[in-house]
Amino acid sequence: MRPTPTTPPLPPVRLDRIGIVMMSAVGDAVHVMPVIHALKAHAPQSRITWVLQPGPATLVRGHPLVDDIVVFDRSRGWRAYLDTRAALATRPFDVVLGLQVYFKAGLVTALTRSPVKLGFDRARARDANWLFTTHRIAPHAGQHVQDQYFEFLDALGVPHGAPTWTLGPWNDEERAWQQSFLAGFDRPIAPIVVATSKPEKDWAPERWAAVCHTLWHEHGLQPVLVGGKSAREVAAETVILRDAPFAHSALGSGLRKLAAILDGAAVALSPDTGPLHLAIALRTPVISLVGYTNPKRVGPYDFAHDLLIDAYGDPGEDYPLDMTYRLGRMERITPDDVRARLAHWAQHYAAARLATLRARGLAR
Repeated sequence: MRPTPTTPPLPPVRLDRIGIVMMSAVGDAVHVMPVIHALKAHAPQSRITWVLQPGPATLVRGHPLVDDIVVFDRSRGWRAYLDTRAALATRPFDVVLGLQVYFKAGLVTALTRSPVKLGFDRARARDANWLFTTHRIAPHAGQHVQDQYFEFLDALGVPHGAPTWTLGPWNDEERAWQQSFLAGFDRPIAPIVVATSKPEKDWAPERWAAVCHTLWHEHGLQPVLVGGKSAREVAAETVILRDAPFAHSALGSGLRKLAAILDGAAVALSPDTGPLHLAIALRTPVISLVGYTNPKRVGPYDFAHDLLIDAYGDPGEDYPLDMTYRLGRMERITPDDVRARLAHWAQHYAAARLATLRARGLAR
């Protein structure tokens, strides 16, 4: 595969020691995994070290293709940079992929020891992030985040086909927990992601409760509330359980158990947040509610597009693929909109999904 151009042109690059700087969001961590799969398929001898924050680190720690993790703990303030510098001092690289465009990620990229630090072009490298890289990928029109990451592989001449994640339960302990969790219900589960990191992306908990009744009474599914234990998530949990007391809360289970829950679900429901992309990676049908962020850029990548509720655009609008946020759009989504997607799921996904779960011993 012929590499795509970079600025300046890349020298011959060994792929024995690869560093990845993508530190923050769970969804972005999910999108990094196909890059790692492609790198390992192309250069099996490579050792991959990933710099990321404690939250997403819990999702990928122990993954068979992630050789090493350097944790950047931002709660330590400026000391986090000292810790990271010390950790990186003993880890020289042949190439570093700067997949994150913010200033703090640029500082971490600057701390790495590598002759090649590949980052985004100047137009996309916000916060002067391009100053911390030695080479930059070619400018490109807006794409889905996953495709943007694939541009780094193109620059290195690394082939990639359909993305692969392998983020479901990957050892006996996780599979046993999954079996035990699912055995506690007399019907297939439907996880609901009750809140996100930004209130502008959330959906009203009263509306989630109304959907819980549809899941339970019309589709024979067990609503399971998932997410963390932030104040907004706990507040949403309180409202949903008040209005739909048959729902089950699994808030605070942690990311690896969340992966097991989503992996064993008949259908998931989520706004634009990390678990949405995790469900896509696990090939769990997911009804995605997107309004604040641009679904062309951050919506479901290559699966369950027909289950997307797009409140970002106006009816008939061919909006551009960019990073513009639109306030007040999530309120446009009604419980009836979600019910319509559930009906579509029941007609086009349910039989195959439930058969798969039964074949894996994850549903009765």
